[in-house]
Amino acid sequence: MSTLDATRAELALVVLYLNKAEARDKICRAIQYGSKFLSDGQPGTAQNVDKSTSLARKVFRLFKFVNDLHGLISPVPQGTPLPLVLLGKSKNALLSTFLFLDQIVWLGRTGIYKNKERAELIGRISLFCWMGSSICTTLVELGELGRLSASMKKLEKRFKDSDKYKNEEHRAKLQKSNERTLALVKAGMDIVVAVGLLQLAPKKVTPRVTGAFGFVSSLISCYQLLPSPPKSKTP
Repeated sequence: MSTLDATRAELALVVLYLNKAEARDKICRAIQYGSKFLSDGQPGTAQNVDKSTSLARKVFRLFKFVNDLHGLISPVPQGTPLPLVLLGKSKNALLSTFLFLDQIVWLGRTGIYKNKERAELIGRISLFCWMGSSICTTLVELGELGRLSASMKKLEKRFKDSDKYKNEEHRAKLQKSNERTLALVKAGMDIVVAVGLLQLAPKKVTPRVTGAFGFVSSLISCYQLLPSPPKSKTP
């Protein structure tokens, strides 16, 4: 493959990535929380960027609650333990509620919905729903990592005398374990961000701490949305 072909292929991946509304939302989220970190809650340019980007992101999330509503009524993989099923469905329900209520918050911020006090209350309720969904995600990922670890140990016993890293099934489970570990870290960070936005511990979780955790969490989200590179054809 020539240099031009390689560049064209890489640009195609960038275009594919930026065409996703979710990817653009997470890039804006990184800008939002990066600005929050810089402003530390103080008035100025960084705080203005934080507020304007937060409002702009709400447009990307219009009707997005349907995604988790679909996940709520979709069947789960066979063999999934009941506690993980319930936690997963709770996560879907809470996240769908957050995204639905967030649309009312957007209507309030734009002036379409006139009752500001109620819009603020709905905003807090929506953030509690988001924090609850992040807690459920953390517990689900911990449970799934435990299941993966157990199945990988069984595989290691089967391939004791051979190189386990050459086994396709073991590599797939290892990759899945890495993905779930990253999702667990992100969910944990999102809980801290929610605590900061709700000001549940204002002395410990300051706007700067909220911004730092939110920024790193956003970068993880951006990474998770990266398209898979095309597999090179072996001659």
